Amino acid sequence: MNLGKREVDRKFYLVREDVLPEAMRKTLEAKALIEKGSAESIWEAVQQVDLSRSAYYKYKDTVFPFHTVVKEKIISLFFFLEDTPGALSKLLKIVASSHCNVLTIHQTIPIQGRANVTLSLDVTQMNIDMDELLAKFRRLEFVAKVDVLSSGA
Repeated sequence: MNLGKREVDRKFYLVREDVLPEAMRKTLEAKALIEKGSAESIWEAVQQVDLSRSAYYKYKDTVFPFHTVVKEKIISLFFFLEDTPGALSKLLKIVASSHCNVLTIHQTIPIQGRANVTLSLDVTQMNIDMDELLAKFRRLEFVAKVDVLSSGA
């Protein structure tokens, strides 16, 4: 494929869902319906999410869920944890049950009952989407914060 200069020079941004215009959010919803088989056509999908077909076609090739953009399949996650016995073990259990492979672990010494942990994961075989994985981590009572530091190889 011969990419013109315009294609190569395009910039991409990671944007939180709540600041996206409604048409972009609905386009993502419609694409998800089609991907899951909950809508058999674009027309049916846009009807279900109350979006015009023209808006769908305007955004369909320009807006993507985060998990579909992670093509290199390596992510680094930063955790701010309460110093609780078994905390790291519970994180790793979620990693394993999601079919991720741990590449590196870095943990600081707990200070004032809190520690930082950075996990680099190979998510090639991951069986859930990125948002669901992050939600599982955030539901743990000892996780004060979890952020995606990077994705790529």
